[in-house]
Amino acid sequence: MEQRSSNEHEYEQIDLFFQKLPQPSNLSLIRQKVASFCSVQQKPIVLITSGGTAVPIEKNTVRFVDNFSAGTRGSASAEYFLRRNYAVIFLYRFKTLEPFTRHINIHSLLKSFTLDGNRKNLQVSSEMSESLKPVVENYQKLSESLLMVTFTTLSEYLYYLKEIALALQPLGSKAMLYLAAAVADFYIPYDNMAIHKIQSGEGPLRLHLEMVPKILRPLIKFWTPHAFVVSFKLETDESILVTKARKALEKYGHKIVIANALQTRKSTVILVEDKTDERIDVDSNSNVEIESIIVDKLISKHKVFMQ
Repeated sequence: MEQRSSNEHEYEQIDLFFQKLPQPSNLSLIRQKVASFCSVQQKPIVLITSGGTAVPIEKNTVRFVDNFSAGTRGSASAEYFLRRNYAVIFLYRFKTLEPFTRHINIHSLLKSFTLDGNRKNLQVSSEMSESLKPVVENYQKLSESLLMVTFTTLSEYLYYLKEIALALQPLGSKAMLYLAAAVADFYIPYDNMAIHKIQSGEGPLRLHLEMVPKILRPLIKFWTPHAFVVSFKLETDESILVTKARKALEKYGHKIVIANALQTRKSTVILVEDKTDERIDVDSNSNVEIESIIVDKLISKHKVFMQ
């Protein structure tokens, strides 16, 4: 009874937090799209979060506090999961990198076009055509297993994350969560925001930001208790990486933390589990993306987890 009461209190606290956030107007549409996508998949599904969240400081938003992330790791990982026969729900920050299109530089693409003599038809250079072929082939082959959902603000991210997690709950161990987004630690409750643009003529700006609860806890405890959950830990001091990652595992009870140092995150990561850790290194000058190795390792571990 005491344990049940504690769980109920914790769930109520999360609900109270969500009540301080503006609910996205398209939440029911996202819920329907996710449910429809999940219902037709006959393979494991991975939710990948990618990019950074914005925290508005006005209701009619002009200014915001941002967590910057280009979405490199998330977008690359999505492609490798798709190639390994996973369905992917890609929850990503609007205008950050996307699977497949991340390979295309729009300026290079425009330069590769020429108009014919009548200026009616576009032709693309042979070099660009050759570089685009594998991208287009992979997209056409794999895109039916990909659902992309965009967010901008912290509240959008959290509401969508909760809805997607609840949709994945019936899959049990067949669901994986790969939480690569850069999520804000602080926010301003909606009722505390200024309605209109804050005027600089009013003098220095002082903001009071509240802590964002650690969403990993309800995600693992309530929304997807049987899923294979992978989180990320970024530090600037490599010597504390594994210790901090293992503390996160002890606190939240999920499966793996991918630990990386800011300076070497593109070439080195450490997969930290409860009692073991494994370092992955790639040559920064090679054409091998470290995400391809990360995904292979995780899928092997996920297969064991599903047994």
